[in-house]
Amino acid sequence: MSAEPLVFLKRQNADGTIVEIRIWQLPQTTNERPHGLKYSLFYGRAGERIIGYDNETGKGDHRHYGPREMSYAFESTERLLQDFFADVAKERGE
Repeated sequence: MSAEPLVFLKRQNADGTIVEIRIWQLPQTTNERPHGLKYSLFYGRAGERIIGYDNETGKGDHRHYGPREMSYAFESTERLLQDFFADVAKERGE
């Protein structure tokens, strides 16, 4: 059994920035992904990540602010989306 797509959103803003969200339900939980999700949330331009949240294998839950990478305490899908969009709004000055 493979991962089931839960959320896929891709939006290009008028200023050329892109928001892309991908969340999958995994067939089982793992030590690295106890919530049973794989995700990748991206805000930036083609070839330039400004803000990103993901849980790449070997790194666990984390987020990116430009070149900086830091751990992220995953609570829920709803909170993940809230945190991501709050960071995007702050970056955009909204």
